[in-house]
Amino acid sequence: MKDVSFGQYYPVESPVHRLDPRVKLLSVVLYIVGIFFIQKFIGFAVVALFLLVAIACSRVPLMKVLRSVRAVLFLVLFTAIISVLFYSGGGEEPLWAWGIIKIYKGGLLSAARMALRLVFLVLGPSLLTLTTTPVELTDGLESLLKPLALIKLPVHELAIIMSIALRLIPTLTEETEKIMNAQKARCADFDTGNIFKRAKSLIPILIPLFVSSFRRADELADAMDSRCYRGAKGRTRMRVLKLRFRDFVAAFVMLALFFVILVLRYNWFGLGFINLLV
Repeated sequence: MKDVSFGQYYPVESPVHRLDPRVKLLSVVLYIVGIFFIQKFIGFAVVALFLLVAIACSRVPLMKVLRSVRAVLFLVLFTAIISVLFYSGGGEEPLWAWGIIKIYKGGLLSAARMALRLVFLVLGPSLLTLTTTPVELTDGLESLLKPLALIKLPVHELAIIMSIALRLIPTLTEETEKIMNAQKARCADFDTGNIFKRAKSLIPILIPLFVSSFRRADELADAMDSRCYRGAKGRTRMRVLKLRFRDFVAAFVMLALFFVILVLRYNWFGLGFINLLV
């Protein structure tokens, strides 16, 4: 669990770290939307190339980013298996059949697309949290949500809540690992038995984890109150967000990627070879 990188910040000097958090947040939103438009493997190849370049520019180790996939590896495999087993076939001949179980080429391709989509959906936001501090995320979210303040929405408080939630992911992960090791030292068994026995064995972990989480939240509230935190009213910032030339370049690159995804999806320019790609 300690290898889960989502929510952790990797401190290093890089062009990606220096980007405005608002640009990075909007880029991730555009990236996620673009992932759902991809239907061909050439589109996934383009996104993979973009991610490799972004990771290289961020100077974050590749394995550090890929570790975030571990948290959803079971979901990826489960979704792929279900997609293969429940694919109807659409009139094509099965590649392999055993009783009522039939595996089609279309089912394998659909499972591969689904698995790649889930992996890319995790990698993009993970790179965001690895290259952006919680304070920057809070400031960026608050700036982007500021128009909602006109309808009396507590924008600053919402941004603080999101930032704290992201920041506490690695903390709770570490706390869970400590509790599991303590329970194993008391001869607790989490690896044997059926699914119901394993679920029941998690109770000695969940109860101390909830108690620790509530205690940590109470301590955080006391710390914020002792520092006279009263929300957004009267607050100033040491660092004022300003868009620079590099931020416009990054936004242009992200828009270009989204445009390429749409071209590959809808074949706007009538390029014949696109239809031949899987």
